[in-house]
Amino acid sequence: MTEIDPDEARRRLAAGEAVLVDVREPDEWATGHAPGSLHRPLGELDPTEFAGRSVITTCRGGGRGGRAAEQLAGAGVDASNLAGGLRAYTEHGGALVRDDDTPGTLDA
Repeated sequence: MTEIDPDEARRRLAAGEAVLVDVREPDEWATGHAPGSLHRPLGELDPTEFAGRSVITTCRGGGRGGRAAEQLAGAGVDASNLAGGLRAYTEHGGALVRDDDTPGTLDA
């Protein structure tokens, strides 16, 4: 499985080179997520949705994101895992938002 560091992930996302897919559960997503990311819980992930796209997967710390990236890559999708998950993303200056665009958090 390929991992991508938070700074490179943010660069690729800003350039429109990839889509960020958050595989956490709905209650986790509700507390805060990266702006513009897609929410697809790990158990509901459908690789066919991402055919022909470059995907960066994420979760809170990287474990579930890694499993998602492996699942997608196994189905032929260009997928990388965000190293350290959203924890590392926020430590490197990435913002989190809630669905109503107010500031988000990783705390449930």
